[in-house]
Amino acid sequence: MHTKRTAAISTGVALAAVLGAALAASAAAVDPEESTQTPNVSVEYFPEPGGEGRRTEVPLSYGTPDASAALRSAAPAATTDGEVAPLAVTGSSDDRLDVVIIGDGYTADEQDAFHTAAAAKWADITAIEPYASYKGLMNVWTVDAVSAESGITGDPTADVTRNTALGSYFWCSQTERLICADIDKVAAYAEKAPDADLVVVVSHSTKYGGAGYSGLEESGYPFDGVSTLSSDNAQSSMIATHEIAHSVGLLADEYTYEGYGTWTGGEFTEPNSSILTAARMANSRSKWYRWLGENDPTGGTVGTYEGSSYYPFGTYRPTQNSIMRALNINEFNLPGREAMIAGFYREANALSSDVATGTTIGRKDRITVTQAALTGLAAPQLRWYVDGVRVKRAQGLTAAVPATLGVPADGRKHTVTVESVDTTTSIRDPKVRAEATDRLTWNVSASPAAHQKPVPRPGPRH
Repeated sequence: MHTKRTAAISTGVALAAVLGAALAASAAAVDPEESTQTPNVSVEYFPEPGGEGRRTEVPLSYGTPDASAALRSAAPAATTDGEVAPLAVTGSSDDRLDVVIIGDGYTADEQDAFHTAAAAKWADITAIEPYASYKGLMNVWTVDAVSAESGITGDPTADVTRNTALGSYFWCSQTERLICADIDKVAAYAEKAPDADLVVVVSHSTKYGGAGYSGLEESGYPFDGVSTLSSDNAQSSMIATHEIAHSVGLLADEYTYEGYGTWTGGEFTEPNSSILTAARMANSRSKWYRWLGENDPTGGTVGTYEGSSYYPFGTYRPTQNSIMRALNINEFNLPGREAMIAGFYREANALSSDVATGTTIGRKDRITVTQAALTGLAAPQLRWYVDGVRVKRAQGLTAAVPATLGVPADGRKHTVTVESVDTTTSIRDPKVRAEATDRLTWNVSASPAAHQKPVPRPGPRH
């Protein structure tokens, strides 16, 4: 966990000055887009509930004085600013994809409302597959961000301003439903939580809106994606569901823009967008050929439907519709679902143990392992091996002793391996199956003196 930063101003004179500065900053109604800006970044937004997405350029950070931060630091005992709390913690951050949810536009007295909204939004996201089945690979943390004023700028109309911790505002880039935030301020709060991989900003509003920032690691941030959404609008949860898919599943947008014409470039790197027709895909055994012709949860069958990655011609997507095309559906198509599962396993380990791999243990030492709690679509199996030979009678055991697994007392060194493999039918690509397989191996000696004190297991594969 990162060290929390604290600050305090003890005198009443200083407190009064800070209060005055905060109120003055609010009254000045500084437009974030007119302030000193850092370089722009591409963000995605959805102009209408249930509609297709759009992209535009917005500033990463506004470069404006944070009057609300000064106000909060003036009286730290009266606020929970920067306080971290677990919302859904399933394991060590070394073995999990960590999601951090931060509220904006919540005053010190409204932090309970933020926690309620954060729990509701996470429940909405994880009601959708494959989030639902694989939430055991994720940790979720909340971070309190205390704002000087309740609500956010641009709600309900463009002329309304609020002084908030993260500077969230509607009408970003002159687009009403686009909620931007100061990413530098978001990062300052996110770093208080353990190992933030993804960040969700819950902006205090009933008005529909949100946005998705992706590829932020390229700009020097420790996390890849930030999703913003309004707290008390039921349809805004779909925005984060879509946006997280870009960072985790590396999925492309499947919608198109009129006027973009025909794509004339090469093949796409994203798993759900291609230049290949169904026949060419099947012949080349590439992209989602393994799913062609299958009935899909989005309706219809998997094929190659023209129009994807913003180009209406010369590009293809797996299904007529999906959550990566429009938010009027809450299903990923089968290739998208497989890509999401692969992403979860890239960022997390399904298997962990208190006994470090690579250490030498004795024949009679007990090995205990913990397997992530996966449900629904997931079908994890736990398998044990001695010197590479599977011990079928030990399948499913979460604790074992090398001697009872069959390690002989012959004075030679042997190995014990435990493997968690996800046999889900939602995976067809052998490379993804390999990604969904986690192994831990120990050296075993017949001599008890060879046993070494267990140390924590290293972090996840990346």
